[in-house]
Amino acid sequence: MACNSGTCQSGCYRDDSSVGAEESPPLTKKTEVSNEVVNSRRSTEHLDDGICLKCKVNRTIAAAAAAEGGGDFGGGDGGRFCADCFRSNLFGKFRLAVTANAMISPSDNVLVAFSGGTCSRVALQFTHEMQSKAQKNYDASRDRALPVFGVGVAFIDEKAISAVSSDNLDRAVEEMKLIVSDLAPPVKQFHVVPTEAIYSLKAGDAKDRLNELINTVNDVTGKEDLLEHFRMLSLQKIAIENGYTKILLGTCTSRIACHVLEATVKGRGYSLAADIQYVDARWKIPVVLPLRDCPIHELNMLCSLDSLKTVEVFNGTRAGINGLISSFVKLLQEENPSRESTIMRTAGKLTPFHFNRMPEDNDYNGQVASRRRQKKYNLKTKDALPPESFCPICNSPLKISNFGTSVTFDNGRTNPNGIGAACCASCQFQVLPNDPSSLEHFISLLPPSMVSEAEDGDRLSQRQLREQIEDCLLSDNEDGT
Repeated sequence: MACNSGTCQSGCYRDDSSVGAEESPPLTKKTEVSNEVVNSRRSTEHLDDGICLKCKVNRTIAAAAAAEGGGDFGGGDGGRFCADCFRSNLFGKFRLAVTANAMISPSDNVLVAFSGGTCSRVALQFTHEMQSKAQKNYDASRDRALPVFGVGVAFIDEKAISAVSSDNLDRAVEEMKLIVSDLAPPVKQFHVVPTEAIYSLKAGDAKDRLNELINTVNDVTGKEDLLEHFRMLSLQKIAIENGYTKILLGTCTSRIACHVLEATVKGRGYSLAADIQYVDARWKIPVVLPLRDCPIHELNMLCSLDSLKTVEVFNGTRAGINGLISSFVKLLQEENPSRESTIMRTAGKLTPFHFNRMPEDNDYNGQVASRRRQKKYNLKTKDALPPESFCPICNSPLKISNFGTSVTFDNGRTNPNGIGAACCASCQFQVLPNDPSSLEHFISLLPPSMVSEAEDGDRLSQRQLREQIEDCLLSDNEDGT
């Protein structure tokens, strides 16, 4: 029996009624090759020839290094791009992050956190290049309507809580000053501030108090997390006292990938989205992360290609949970170079908080970027949301306010149990002492700024609670009958 199909090639016959019908055109084997295959072959040919995939003129970094007997740049972008195209791509990521999120406006004064390492060195270099270009545009402009944003550099001296000798630290600071001063104008002010400056005490007393506070924390991971928060407090102090409007960190993809896993293990899943965005405005001075999309191996490659000098000062290995996660991510990265980016992109799908965008002001670019981000993540306006509650120790946002006990007594003294109850679960487990007397001693050693923030949060929480139950409260002239 016939299948009566013009496309059938099984060898069956047709009905007589099908005789004389229009014959289907014979099937011809496709000989045309798709554009994807052609492009793939061309890319492979360029890779085999050691030619840059972007400009298709210059030799790749790996091919050039092999010809000159230099270092090993065969992995990743080193085997695909030439030095100029690689640098252009990396700077493009930085510039896109800055412009798309309105990180820097012409009227800003930006403080770059500089540790001397690879990430902060590249962040400083790219910020300087953007400033230099803005200065050239300003000089070439007739009306000179847009000013040039200012740049300062800050180094946090952790000698009081580390094993680095004074001589080594002094030499490292001098090298950092030389790096900053060698940058072309505009001139950048260099700040060196010790960690104990978060206390409003004399240098010796502040150092002793800081060490005593750190020694009360028994957990190694808790100590590292507390010190990290003190670094941010120090940067905030520098920025406020010197008139800076933004703090720029060199946090890269690799560091964010580690932080994602660390926060997950520590039980900080709710606050994770707040820490990995381009903008973090929960602080008095907003913090920006323009290197968020740049992995560490690309930054290392750029420093090697451009001979950017780095200074390693406090480069000790991490311990506790943080050390285990860093080793684990390093192993994953060795197996697959895209692991870090995959971790960050996965966590990036979390919905940001309302403070993960620049505060709206009179700057048009800032308003456009804020509205674009609000539409992308379907965020509510800040006025439509209740104020967030934050952990008094690490400043992480809390899902539900934990202020069950007042932070202050009726006589105005600080209530240690109230501050302890207001902390996130991670800080309660890893930072705060379990013994009530030790907890009271720990609270007494905290910097005044942290205690005042906790008291302000307590008053805010009580005001929010009263607003929620206001309709159920009896007024003074009601007898309740």
